[in-house]
Amino acid sequence: MANLSPSGAQLVQDLSQRYGVSTDAVTHMLQAVYNGNGSMAQFSHPEFGGSGQWMSGGMTMVSDLFNTNLKNLVNNLCSEISNSLANHQTTPFSGSFQSQSQNGSYGQSQAAGQIGSANSLFVPDPTGNWWPQDLGTPSAIGSQNNTRYAYFANSHRLAVTTGGQPWIYDTLDHQIGGFGQQQGGGQSITFTSQYGTVNLSTLPVVSRDGVAVPPAPKPNTQLPVAATAVAIPAANTMPLESSVNATMNQKSGEDIIATLERLGGLMDKGYITKAEFETKKSELLGRI
Repeated sequence: MANLSPSGAQLVQDLSQRYGVSTDAVTHMLQAVYNGNGSMAQFSHPEFGGSGQWMSGGMTMVSDLFNTNLKNLVNNLCSEISNSLANHQTTPFSGSFQSQSQNGSYGQSQAAGQIGSANSLFVPDPTGNWWPQDLGTPSAIGSQNNTRYAYFANSHRLAVTTGGQPWIYDTLDHQIGGFGQQQGGGQSITFTSQYGTVNLSTLPVVSRDGVAVPPAPKPNTQLPVAATAVAIPAANTMPLESSVNATMNQKSGEDIIATLERLGGLMDKGYITKAEFETKKSELLGRI
């Protein structure tokens, strides 16, 4: 959670006294509305009945569905916070995507990350632009637990950090809309795109901890073609028996070559030793 400036702390004190809720609850809601670009909030705090949502224009949802007083409290508080944020915004809000953040002892809540915006109610974050500057301005940023994301749609890049040097991924043709993190196990990170839910590990890594990663070589799917010359006898120039024997010898030679190739593959994979391969090779070649 961002630190409040003196003017932000004064606003929290004022709203706490007028709405009869704690400064912690007001601070939580202030951060939630700010994360929602001043027009929405997704919050989770016991003084607001647990989890809920607010959107500018009148939509308010709280866990206690029939508690009209609580709805009015949330709507009025969020509306006033929204106006205060607008009056103290020093750079405009821009695009964002949904991300998940840990909210102390109150569990998890959804929060939208803001891009390049600054508000005088908060102390500027000195680590705000943590991604490599040659990537430019991100299309969206967000965070989840201790993981931060910056998505650069125009250059097809995604920066991810847990506090150290970021990893840069090639997003290919994905149009990323949000992130998720599976708790427990390996805590794998997933993202959503036009292809559904995708694991982050499937994206190619461009750089790792500031060090460029060369692209993985593409598999060679083209099989080598051995140039062979086959003599075709003129009609009626070879007796039938000789022709059959020649055909059988050629077929036998082809089978032996194929067998040698398979044995070579077994040797490359370590299933047989080189000495065993050479012994079998001599035996097979003696049959040609």
